[in-house]
Amino acid sequence: MINIIASIRLKEGRVSEYIEIIKANIPHVIKEEGCIEYRPTIDFPTDLPPQEMDSNVVTIIEKWRTIEDLLAHFSTPHMLAYREKVKNIVDKISIKILTEA
Repeated sequence: MINIIASIRLKEGRVSEYIEIIKANIPHVIKEEGCIEYRPTIDFPTDLPPQEMDSNVVTIIEKWRTIEDLLAHFSTPHMLAYREKVKNIVDKISIKILTEA
């Protein structure tokens, strides 16, 4: 299984717009071959000292059966359309691709 943590830094004040776009895309993604989990998340405030808060970041938690499934995901029509819709509101993307230790 492949685990993905994708941190999407958005331009100031664009988080709500982004969440609307990503949530509209979720039904398409979860139908993809090998998709186990795909959900956007935002920071949950706590008093834990190591936590770094950023109100302009949406983190997508993903699980895929194989790396091949993940790679196929990047070129699906709905993901190409998604990237086009968000290209002017995304400031930076950071992706961690992980497997169990």
